[in-house]
Amino acid sequence: MGERRREALVCGGAAGLAMGGYALAAGLRGRWPSGARAVAVPYHAHLWDLLHGQASGDLLVNWNSGYGVPFLADFFAYLMNPFSWPTALLPRDRGPLAVFLVTLATIGLGTALMARLLGRLHPGPRRLRALAAVGYGLCAWVLDVGGAAPMWLWGLVSLPLLGLAADWCLRERHWVAGALCVALAWAGNLYTAALATLAAGLLLAVRLFAAPRPLRLRVRATGRAVTMAVTGVLLASPVLFVAVRAARRAQPESPVEPLGPSGLGGHLARLLPTAHGGQQLPDAAIGVLGLLVVCGLPFNRRVRPRERALWCAALALVAVGFLWTPTVLVWHGLAIPAGGPYRVAFVLSGLLVLAGWVSLAHRPDLLTLLGGAAMVAVIAALAASRHAVRPATWVLLAVGGAVLSAALWVLDDRHPDRRANALATWVIGGAVLGNAVWSGYAALGAAPADGVSPAAVRAGHAALRAAADWPRGRSDPGPHAFTPNDPLLLNGQGGGYFSSYLPTAAALLLHDLGAGWTAGGRQTASVTDPVGQALFGVRTHLDGGPPPLGLTPVRSAAPPLVTVLPPGARPDTSSVWSRQESLLGSQVYDAPLPVPAGGPAPTLHGTSGWSLPGGPEGTVFTAACTPGGTAYFHGLWYRGTVSGLGTGFRSDGDQPTTAVPIHRLGTVPADGVVRVTLRSDVVSQVPARPVGCLRAGALEAAVARLTATGATRVEAGGHTLTATLPAGSTGTALLSVPATEGWTCAVDGGRRAAPTPVLGMIGVPLGGGASRVACAFRPPGLTEGLTVTSATAAVLVLVAVFTRLSRRPTGAPRRERRRAARSSGP
Repeated sequence: MGERRREALVCGGAAGLAMGGYALAAGLRGRWPSGARAVAVPYHAHLWDLLHGQASGDLLVNWNSGYGVPFLADFFAYLMNPFSWPTALLPRDRGPLAVFLVTLATIGLGTALMARLLGRLHPGPRRLRALAAVGYGLCAWVLDVGGAAPMWLWGLVSLPLLGLAADWCLRERHWVAGALCVALAWAGNLYTAALATLAAGLLLAVRLFAAPRPLRLRVRATGRAVTMAVTGVLLASPVLFVAVRAARRAQPESPVEPLGPSGLGGHLARLLPTAHGGQQLPDAAIGVLGLLVVCGLPFNRRVRPRERALWCAALALVAVGFLWTPTVLVWHGLAIPAGGPYRVAFVLSGLLVLAGWVSLAHRPDLLTLLGGAAMVAVIAALAASRHAVRPATWVLLAVGGAVLSAALWVLDDRHPDRRANALATWVIGGAVLGNAVWSGYAALGAAPADGVSPAAVRAGHAALRAAADWPRGRSDPGPHAFTPNDPLLLNGQGGGYFSSYLPTAAALLLHDLGAGWTAGGRQTASVTDPVGQALFGVRTHLDGGPPPLGLTPVRSAAPPLVTVLPPGARPDTSSVWSRQESLLGSQVYDAPLPVPAGGPAPTLHGTSGWSLPGGPEGTVFTAACTPGGTAYFHGLWYRGTVSGLGTGFRSDGDQPTTAVPIHRLGTVPADGVVRVTLRSDVVSQVPARPVGCLRAGALEAAVARLTATGATRVEAGGHTLTATLPAGSTGTALLSVPATEGWTCAVDGGRRAAPTPVLGMIGVPLGGGASRVACAFRPPGLTEGLTVTSATAAVLVLVAVFTRLSRRPTGAPRRERRRAARSSGP
């Protein structure tokens, strides 16, 4: 059997074991990875729509979410895992299965590449190399975090891929291929690629100094690595440039508290199998085999002292980096992510596996095994009191540790005996696979069930598709019922969106018009009041209905997506009601300053709002409105209960993380007095004018006027919007789209220019009169990124051609060959 075939079998076997173990654990548990439905499934549903031509937008603009937001940065962040794209071959409603298959394929590739990297790091028994790689492919980070996020899971591939590129630098080979590997890692996911690059650099440093090498060779290898990395990153410039520009204009993350004291025992507990839950800590467990051999590395006398010292120092350096807030910030690009401060734990897991293989490849002897077992016992003792350590942990440590230690001792003591070696290897394989399945089963069991009904999702998708009227109007799923990204999941056109690159302009527009948000504005919701829905051209929205599906399409009149504000209109930003009226171009609300009428006295702080004391006794406000209208309440950041006009509800505002939307109270009584009682949990605040009363018939008249003066025809492309207006229209054309950077508009075929935002919406001045407005979007940074990539690719091609020609064997000139042929003739 050829060497390449043997290597393929090793890598394929490692991938098969990891994929089989994960699939078996999920099958036994009968549950998908935690959190997959919340983000991954909606994005993959949108990818399905894009690839099948059923999406409203394209890769540049997402018309489904946020009432029209840029999408390319989100595509790079959430859907650049290459295994995501074949999911379009499955039916659309098989989203969870598609994400699960992406996870499986990524685990398999990452494990296979790690098996290959281990072989390049040090030769050793192939079967043991495959089993060691399984510890990486099914490390606790994959089971607890990465399995639900295919975009982060690409880091599992990037680390060994960049490790192989570093190996080529040591051997002074494949510079062009190495640059392409770097580009593939960075294009797949910037976040994890940056961290994997740091880890690969540390691995290269350890290997450079672990063995005696001339200084010139170390300098040359370092130079190749630096130029390779820079070239690869430049090849991924479109991803980098677009993501950086989008991040600068994205809604900031909500403040995150500094890392609290967790103690050494808390961190050590996460090295043990099936330890999870409780305080957020790095999930670094690599299984009992990996833990045993890496703990035995300091005692393995068959490994050179310098190599042992360097590996121990590298592991200590990375591990300490997870204990101290400043170094954790460095690992996360100087910003601890709100979703979890240890998304980089796969880096530590990978380095643990690599270091463990160094010891395992040198056949640990009895002293090494005893030393490793002793260190594992110390770790277990220090972590014993932690809540994360469960009974299953002790079973795996005791039984698995004893079986693995005995098998490893047999491999060393009976090394020449092929039968004994084969039996010991099979025992180790069974222990590794059992450990992986048990750990996966425990991790999936700890995840809460999502409770999403596939039948309800299909019904919602069918209802919105039947009501689709884009681009004449929007079909809005409404406040999310299934996921934070229901407009993507159901293929509607709503305001709900969760994204790391959600533009601040879009978040603030929805916020200022009375829509709710969470996660500090990185997750928005659709507008729910009738005026807000009219402003965004919502003609159909899903409302609560009877079980079992609980969804009912509700239709309403709405103006076109492009309307015209008359000349001289001046926006009023004094309240949410005045902002809505300014965009509507009509006064439709009564928004009186409320009067305190009982309970603990509130304090008015001018236009910033009222402060309300906390306590069980409610503060009463009264407001005078036109009888017969509909009263609404906007608490914004208010936390407590609200009751009035026969309606009661809970408001869970929390500044600046959670903003509550406008809520309907009821019909204004005949005396015109709206009485509202607020019982605050703590000292809280409401806007200065929290009550707005929509006068009967006023909205209908405003919609009729906007329809008569607005666009007679609206055409929407993937990233364009064109409107035909009544001839001679003057004033400002108002597009019900957030005014994010990248839009340019032209009037009657004139010169394109950036629009003039009107309270956060796209506004286009019409001058002395116009009949057509055309707007197009181009992501900021895309042109620069493509330019840099093109130049870098040209340089890379020249280097590849030059390298190919320089390695071609030189032959004698044709004249000398002919002369030699004549002289050798008869």
